[in-house]
Amino acid sequence: MDKDKYIFEMPMKVRDYEVDSEGIVNNAVYLHYLEHTRHEFCDSAGLSFRDMHARGIDPVVNKIEIEYKNPLGLGDTMTSKLWIDREGARFIFHQDIFNAAGKTVVKAVVNCVCIENGRLSRGEILAEAFKDYFPRESE
Repeated sequence: MDKDKYIFEMPMKVRDYEVDSEGIVNNAVYLHYLEHTRHEFCDSAGLSFRDMHARGIDPVVNKIEIEYKNPLGLGDTMTSKLWIDREGARFIFHQDIFNAAGKTVVKAVVNCVCIENGRLSRGEILAEAFKDYFPRESE
């Protein structure tokens, strides 16, 4: 993955209730980190989940592929990064989390579809809102 493709990043820190009895972050917690990053990205792009829902738009995850590379422990810091692409009606979030040393912690691909007013849609409203964030054809 070309590091120049990342369009959003945010720092995070492991909290005490996110680790298991072995002192490492529970695997399910990474899904929360990824989701929080997507929500913050949408908010920074000018379309919060609250705003979307008020307009009858509800993006939903329909597939996640996640690869765990290196564990995080209590108090560790990380940077969660993403870039977005679109294939037909699917919005594809390519998300990576890195530890403070720059090592990959998690690599994930999250597919979302859009429900508009209770029905599956092609997500044209979201596509328009995110158009400046999709990779350019020449890249």
